[in-house]
Amino acid sequence: MENIITISVEDRDGTVQEIEVPTDINLSLMELLKASEYEVLATCGGMALCATCHVQVVSGGDHLHPAEDQELDMLDTLPDADDDSRLACQLRLTNDDNGLYVKIKGALQ
Repeated sequence: MENIITISVEDRDGTVQEIEVPTDINLSLMELLKASEYEVLATCGGMALCATCHVQVVSGGDHLHPAEDQELDMLDTLPDADDDSRLACQLRLTNDDNGLYVKIKGALQ
């Protein structure tokens, strides 16, 4: 099928699920995770201001656009952020991202 990719999402408890993602609706990864019933606070509504949608890109992130300054500044405030950390609200997935594997790390309060 066109414009559908499959990504793997590891929740905080270690369970991994594959979710199908339509790439033609222009939702961010954060919005897709919320729509898939994952517990993501996203307090700021996707403005890269709160970092509660912090994810770790485990594999398959080669085609993601690089983080911009505002995202990097927010990630710098997180004690558990590393080079693989991204804010899910800043990631728009394309057909090139099929097979992406992310781990949810954002805070729950």
